[in-house]
Amino acid sequence: MGKTVAKTPASVGSYLAQIGREGGTKSRRKLSSEDARKMVRAREARRAFREFHAQCFWYLREDIKVALEDLPEIVRGLRQNGGRRGFLVAAKLCR
Repeated sequence: MGKTVAKTPASVGSYLAQIGREGGTKSRRKLSSEDARKMVRAREARRAFREFHAQCFWYLREDIKVALEDLPEIVRGLRQNGGRRGFLVAAKLCR
């Protein structure tokens, strides 16, 4: 009941090896530590928006794309309507 595996031609194998090497080098980004921190803050703001939407951001559409420019509005909403947990998340976003 052994299955036989079809052998790939050498040209296909070398092509796949070549694009694998290029993909590994092209996909590596160099981020400054400040850019990395901004990306984390934006991700945390999106997470907070989703988590606290009904409580703090009921007046905003649920499907908006939260960006770094929206951070002051997210922090304000969390501080005003988020309770203790929201206030702590807002403090974390302001660091």
